[in-house]
Amino acid sequence: MKKSRLAALLRQVRLDASLTQSQLAEKIGQTQSYISKYEHGEQRLDLIELEAVCKAIDISLSDFVERYLES
Repeated sequence: MKKSRLAALLRQVRLDASLTQSQLAEKIGQTQSYISKYEHGEQRLDLIELEAVCKAIDISLSDFVERYLES
């Protein structure tokens, strides 16, 4: 399956925050496989989940969306 721009950006902002998938998953109360599925485009984030990820990574939702639109 081809990785989506959203999935690629999610991975990039996680790496920019120096977090592993496991660390991010722990911050949002999920499992590592939960994060992996999103980063590989196997599952899509809804807005509530995306907001939780942004908070855990310490990036605003609007900044995330702006980066998405620029990519």
